[in-house]
Amino acid sequence: MLYYIFEYLENEYQFPGATLFQFITFRAAIAIIVSLLLSTIYGKRIIRFLQKKQLGESIRELGLEGQSEKAGTPTMGGIIIILSTLVPVLLLAKLDNIYVILLIMTTIWMGVIGFTDDFLKIKKKDKEGLAGKFKVIGQVGLGLIVGCTMYFHEDITVRQEKANADTVIVERSNNESADFYPAVKSTKTTIPFFKNNEFDYSDLITWISPDMTKYAWLIFIPIVIFIVTAVSNGANLTDGIDGLAAGSSAIIVLALALFAWVSGNIIFSDYLNVMYIPNSGEMTIFITAFAGSLVGFLWYNTYPAQVFMGDTGSLTIGGIIAVIAIAIRKEFLIPILCGIFFIETLSVMMQVSWFKYTRKKFGEGRRIFLMSPLHHHYQKKGIHESKIVTRFWIVGIFLAIIAVITLKVR
Repeated sequence: MLYYIFEYLENEYQFPGATLFQFITFRAAIAIIVSLLLSTIYGKRIIRFLQKKQLGESIRELGLEGQSEKAGTPTMGGIIIILSTLVPVLLLAKLDNIYVILLIMTTIWMGVIGFTDDFLKIKKKDKEGLAGKFKVIGQVGLGLIVGCTMYFHEDITVRQEKANADTVIVERSNNESADFYPAVKSTKTTIPFFKNNEFDYSDLITWISPDMTKYAWLIFIPIVIFIVTAVSNGANLTDGIDGLAAGSSAIIVLALALFAWVSGNIIFSDYLNVMYIPNSGEMTIFITAFAGSLVGFLWYNTYPAQVFMGDTGSLTIGGIIAVIAIAIRKEFLIPILCGIFFIETLSVMMQVSWFKYTRKKFGEGRRIFLMSPLHHHYQKKGIHESKIVTRFWIVGIFLAIIAVITLKVR
């Protein structure tokens, strides 16, 4: 909204300072400040409202230290994250940008699913909430919409750098943007650590016949659905102790902000020799607002937590991270960048699979971990949850650094 107002003031009246709103970096900085202030200042009021409505967490006894003390702590705190993200985005972003539209839709879509789940848990006074199949249907539905939009929407394109270096040098003196071929629809993405790191999803089907290119959506869309579902569930599993999901997500999101800005900037994408994605830089405003809301939420979510994000927050966080990674063609970085989500999910899969296998073979189920997800394993070993969270954050920072250096290490 403010972007369009200042654009009008600049064009019609040459209003002093209005040109600042043309810069993504300026709007991104304002977005993170506004979201941080909203989540910290108004977050307290939302917590009080949740307490007043008695929307507290019902705790299932798992034999974990300090667990009983968390009973009655307000949940649905994801509302703080959602509102403090959307307000600065609506104020500062270009609302006709397809990437921004996708992220706003993702936030609302997953927020509604998570809110419904949390509300049913509180209403029924149990931990079941929304049936798992309905959650999956919602996640698959979002993945289907995102996949179809990414594949078919005419504004989602890429521009590749020209291969002839001599041509680049000659043309750069005339027209900087001429270093790239015209924008085209593409199912190409990037694979980390490889020199020629571009991979086209259509290659998975065109080996049958070159004419199969037009059917690449049969491969691309199911992969998008899988990524959205997997990452949102990974974030949901990670949200088990105070500050873990919010802090880990903030680290991931800040790294994604850098990727989005570089991918949407023709100068830096040229310098770093990465895929240039027109209009994707606008996502930086959304991502920084999202990061600010996560950090602000941590003010109340760190140990001992005054509020839990609930599925309202965790499912939304996972969905947003997945869509951003897909949009900037960095989905193959997810196992590294979202390594905390990945290992938490893997620990559950290993635990369940091994338990079922040993029960079938030996008549008695056996466990790999004392408890899954992995953070509960360390709780069972007697490590305080604040120490577990801090160490997981350190690992998350390390993984984010590894992900960022893939811009040059190939």
